[in-house]
Amino acid sequence: MSTKPQMPHRDSFPVFRGITTRWMDNDAYGHVNNVVYYAWFDTTVNAYLIEHGVLDPNAGDVVGVVVETLCRYHDSVSFPEPVEAGLRVERIGTSSVRYEIGIFKVGAELASADGHFVHVYVDRETRRPVPVPDAVRAVILPLTANQP
Repeated sequence: MSTKPQMPHRDSFPVFRGITTRWMDNDAYGHVNNVVYYAWFDTTVNAYLIEHGVLDPNAGDVVGVVVETLCRYHDSVSFPEPVEAGLRVERIGTSSVRYEIGIFKVGAELASADGHFVHVYVDRETRRPVPVPDAVRAVILPLTANQP
């Protein structure tokens, strides 16, 4: 017997980013296509890191590469509806971080979609895993708060 996944609550996420849906985000069925959610996840995580000065995607010695991602859909979203992406950190490992993302209709208490995104930090040149940089740890540590 399977059980439906619990829809995450807004209070579970310490930070949010507003996202504007676009006409091209809708698919033939009239709702945002699944691939767009993954782009929102990527944007949410990387924008947070860039805005906090710990990711230089063009010249940094260490970069995070995505090794796993998952999305669960609970309620459809359609253009021109704006959404908010909540971000938290579920786990900080030696060389990896698991981010949890919730996609919320503006003002909604329950997520329309949620999932995770795992970065493994690697040396830009060798692509070999390296420890999560101390600067990254410092800015994502606050995102571990308010976990259910």
